[in-house]
Amino acid sequence: MTTADKEQFSCEELVELVTDYLEDKMAPEDRSRFDEHLNWCPPCVEYLRQMRGTLRLAGKLTPKDIPEPAKDGLLHAFRHWKRSAH
Repeated sequence: MTTADKEQFSCEELVELVTDYLEDKMAPEDRSRFDEHLNWCPPCVEYLRQMRGTLRLAGKLTPKDIPEPAKDGLLHAFRHWKRSAH
C-alpha cells in the first residue's frame, strides 16, 4: 500500500464516519480526505445524499408519529445490538 492509499478513505471508512462528517465533528485533515473520496466515488456521493435525506425526514418525526409496534421493535433491536455484535 502506498502512502497515497493510506491517506485515502475507503468506502467502508466513509460509511463508518458519515455521522461525524454530517455533524461537522471531523478533524480538518480527515474532512478533506472524506471530501476527496467523494470527488471520485459516485456510490458514496449517493450514500451521503441518502443519509442526508433520511436525517431530514427522520428529524421531522415525533414519538407520536412512530407506531407502538415499530417503537417496541426498534428498542428491542438496539438493546440487543451490542450484545450480538460481539
